[in-house]
This record gives sequence, C-alpha cells and structure tokens, in this order.
Amino acid sequence: MGFIQTTRAAGAVLLLAATLQASAQAPAGEVKGQAARHTAESAVGVVQQARVVLPSVVTGGAVYTGLWKDAPREAKARVPVVVFLHGSSGLGLPAIAEWQAWLATRGIASVAPDSFALPDRITYKSPVSTAVYEQIHALRASEIVLAAQAVKGAAWADPARLVLAGTSEGATAVARHGGAEFAGRMIFAWSCEPNYFVEKPGHVFPASQPVLNVISSTDPFFSPSNAWLGNPSARGHCGEALKDHKRATITLIPGAPHTLLNLPAARAAAAGFLDDVLRP
Repeated sequence: MGFIQTTRAAGAVLLLAATLQASAQAPAGEVKGQAARHTAESAVGVVQQARVVLPSVVTGGAVYTGLWKDAPREAKARVPVVVFLHGSSGLGLPAIAEWQAWLATRGIASVAPDSFALPDRITYKSPVSTAVYEQIHALRASEIVLAAQAVKGAAWADPARLVLAGTSEGATAVARHGGAEFAGRMIFAWSCEPNYFVEKPGHVFPASQPVLNVISSTDPFFSPSNAWLGNPSARGHCGEALKDHKRATITLIPGAPHTLLNLPAARAAAAGFLDDVLRP
C-alpha cells in the first residue's frame, strides 16, 4: 500500500472540495411520518407481526413460514435462531423471505421483527438529516431488545445459539448493539464508518463475539461510489472498525447491489460463519 502525506491545509481543502461536491450532487431527500418511538401496543406488534421461519426439525413436518403470533407453541427440538433486522423497506422485500427460507434448509430458525408495527413510523428517501436517521437507529435498537426477549422464551429456540443479523438500516443497529445474548453478528450492506447516515458510527464489537460484514465493493449508499457519502476517506466496509478484532470476517462482493443477501458469495460467507459460530 502506498503512503500519501498531505499538509493540514491541503487536507482541509480536499475535505471542503468533497463536501461541496457532495452537496452539489446529493438528490433531494424526503421524510414521511412522525413516530420514532414504540408505544406499548406497537412494541407487542414488533414481535407478534415478526416474520418467522422454523425448520422441519422443529415442527416434525413441513417448514413453518408465517407470523410469530401464529407460530407453533410446542417444538420437537430446539434449534439455533437468527434474529434479522430488515432494512428501510421493511419485511415486504422478497429477498428477506428467500433468505429466511434458505436458513431453514440449514436447520436454523429465523425471526424478523416488524419495525412497521409502529403506526405513522418515520420513513425516508435518502439523504435526510442525521437527526432523522438517529431517531430511526434508536427505534431499531429497541427492537433488538424486544425480539431477544421473545426468542429466549420460545420453545423452539436454543438460547445459547442466537445470532443477530441485519441489512442496511437494520445492520446499523446490529453493529451498535452491545448485548452479550448473541453468539455472533452479521452485518449486511453497512460500512461501520462515519458518513451521512450517522452522527457517529457508534459500533460495539466485543472481542469474544464473532462478526461478519458482507457488502458490495460499490455499494450505492455506503461506498465511495456515492457522491454524497460525506466521507472522502471512506473505504466502504467495516475494515477500520474491525481491524483489531480477532474473530471478524469481511466479504466484499464486486459490483453487487445494495441488497445482496442471496448472492452466492454472500450465502457462502454466511454459511461458513454460521457453521463456525453455531457449532455445538
């Protein structure tokens, strides 16, 4: 790797130029809705409306795919569980259902909490202010706690083999979660870097907890290919945040789209990670 040295003044000029360029090229953002904190009712809905997929070893028959509220209360076996936080488009994204079904083929249950159980929930078209994003990040963080509490009490969950995962907006909350209840974390389509999406990264990576980061090398939002990223020195992945972590894996997929859960390279990385983390 080459070494580039600049003076403080030159660095300031470069930063100003990058900021002006980003401002000139940034599209017009949009915010809809006002609610950014779960009510007692919506906190229940986050779990009750969660999308659940249970492998056949749990049911003793067909794979269960449906809402938490309709899921079997009894189980033939306890299995590992992935708690998955969806991105800003919610659970309607077909890729999430496909990914959960894939997990079931590997004997892993999955629970995807529904952030849109909150009526009039804030939604956005980027870029918007960091204050709006931070409201959303706090909302998503609360959903991790709600989901973890529910999963621990499920008859089909092995509480010693829980993994936290998320994509994009959901992945930011995953990277920030400091709890020890999960055996590992998977961060899809988020770079763990300072940029327009956060006031500061705020990630928490305990040394004992394995981490997987999978992202496109040209992610349209969080890589340097985004002209309004807001960070001229960004690398577009969690490498800097995880540079001292002994149990971290970063997979960059050239030319991949933002939603990459089901690409062969992404699945291969997730499969290897899960096999290692969930090994009895």
